[in-house]
Amino acid sequence: MLLIIYFIVINVIAFMVMGIDKRKARKHKWRIPESRIWLIAIIGGAIGATFGMNFFRHKTKHRSFRFFLPVLAVIDTGLLIWLKFFVS
Repeated sequence: MLLIIYFIVINVIAFMVMGIDKRKARKHKWRIPESRIWLIAIIGGAIGATFGMNFFRHKTKHRSFRFFLPVLAVIDTGLLIWLKFFVS
């Protein structure tokens, strides 16, 4: 149960980070480093980051984001399913 809560929270954070960074980009303000966005995605927030990327149309011109975020989201989903059904 705790694992599911973690995945929900980290993905909401990832979604919000994409929205915040997009807003800052429009206002020409200090931005969230891409390395931080990747870190959040790698620690479980790839699904939220992918939805945020598409919802806010942010980072969609970056090939690395456009390709690797969805791949990482699939890996996260598979890992979550594996942990939920095969480990617990």
